[in-house]
Parts: sequence; structure tokens; C-alpha cells
Amino acid sequence: MSESPRDGVQSWTESMSARERIRAVAETLREPRSVNWISEQADAAWSTTNEELQALVDQGQLRRVEAGETTRYQPDYTRLLFEEIRTLIEENSREELRNELAAITEEIEEWQATYDVETWEDLEQSLADGDLTSAELRERRDVIAFWRENEEDRRLIKHALELYSDVEAAREQMTDVADRATS
Repeated sequence: MSESPRDGVQSWTESMSARERIRAVAETLREPRSVNWISEQADAAWSTTNEELQALVDQGQLRRVEAGETTRYQPDYTRLLFEEIRTLIEENSREELRNELAAITEEIEEWQATYDVETWEDLEQSLADGDLTSAELRERRDVIAFWRENEEDRRLIKHALELYSDVEAAREQMTDVADRATS
């Protein structure tokens, strides 16, 4: 029996349904895309893609954007932002969020000291330094990517901490209403 080069690694067409792949592609769009483009990226039939995108629009997860004679789709970025904040609040205690915020800040401070820069943009400009080896360039590019992710995470965590009490109060209110309805 011959081994496939992909043994041990499942392709996403084997591990996810066509609709799951379409959702995965649609949720990560950074710019409006057509049904054809999403269908090709998701390796799914055009008709299935069109139906799934319409369902996502009906659920409020995607927005349809008319660009001339072409219909394109993009995530509802506002909804995604609030869902991420809600998930952070539901899955973490206030103390865990504070600890994560401190860890992110500490990591950024270490990069600032290591590379003698203030921002990831400053570090990005250092990539043009002709004295850097290819390994140093790769390392700095990796740090830039992590730094940007950390800044995004820090922004979300700050929002989650700001809204934590309000979300908890709303959750308690929903629990009280449910308790009264069942008693």
C-alpha cells in the first residue's frame, strides 16, 4: 500500500463540509468578494456557495454589496467585533483578561527593548537595513506579525473589560427572567 504525501494531514475538503468551508472563507474576507471567488476558494459548487451566502446574509452574518453589476459579499464587521468581545467575556474571568492584557503588554515591551523601537511600524522600517541576515529578516517579520496580532488582541480585551460589568448585568437579568418564567 503506497502512502499519500498527505497521510497524517487531512485536507479541508475531507475534514469540512462544503457549507463549512464556504462559511470559513466568508468569515475571513477582508474585502467584498463574488460568489465565484468564494466558491473557488472554498472548493464548493457555485449553487451551494450562492445558497450558503444567502443564508449568511439572512442570518445577519454577511452583507451583500452591489458593485456595479456584480454582487459581492463581506462579513458584518460590527457583528464580528461584538461576537469576539462577547466570547472573551463568556469564556474568561475578568482576572484572566487582565492577566492576558499584562502578558501582551510585557511581550510588546520586550520587543521594544530588543529592537530599540516604539512600534511595529518602526520595526518594519528596519527591514530595509542592508546589514540584516536572512534569518534576522525572517525573525523580524515574524515579530511584526505577532506584534500586530497582540495589538488587535489588546484592543479587544480592553473593550471586553470595559463592557464586562454591563454584559454580566444583562446575563443576570436574562437568568432572573428565565427563573421567574419556570417558577
